[in-house]
Amino acid sequence: MYKNYSGALYGVIFRIVRYEEEANEVLQDVFVKIWNSVKSFDSNKASLYTWMLNIARNSAIDRLKSKSFQNDLQNQSIPDFVNDHVALSTEQKHEFNEIQKGVNTLRDDYKILINKAYFGGFTQEEIAEELGVPLGTVKTRTRAALLELKNILKEFTVIILFLFIK
Repeated sequence: MYKNYSGALYGVIFRIVRYEEEANEVLQDVFVKIWNSVKSFDSNKASLYTWMLNIARNSAIDRLKSKSFQNDLQNQSIPDFVNDHVALSTEQKHEFNEIQKGVNTLRDDYKILINKAYFGGFTQEEIAEELGVPLGTVKTRTRAALLELKNILKEFTVIILFLFIK
């Protein structure tokens, strides 16, 4: 499972926390959470990948907003802060690019919501405030965007599952 999903999950986590060490720690925490809560997975609510992606996203946002992360960020040396670029493996880049391609095929208002929420680490409340739309509208559009994205990524998920079975 780690071999097949870690690259894609890492890409999402890294886009939110933006630091390699933090992203690696969050990724490890995510797989522990997945292992410990696999019994709560319900295939009627979401695909396995979507379920894991939500755990990864929420964990990354939690880390981003944690006091310890904020303190570490303030205490970073200037070279570390300036050089926050990380090289992803070819497989990780491919998986992340496939997800990003799927997001880019969404209509513009959906694309903005998904990019802010899943890759920017914004909460729905923050998105509503920034875009100047009601929170209910953000929630409704986000749900619709995720459903549309789920259909777009079905083919990619089938490929991932095929590789996993192999």
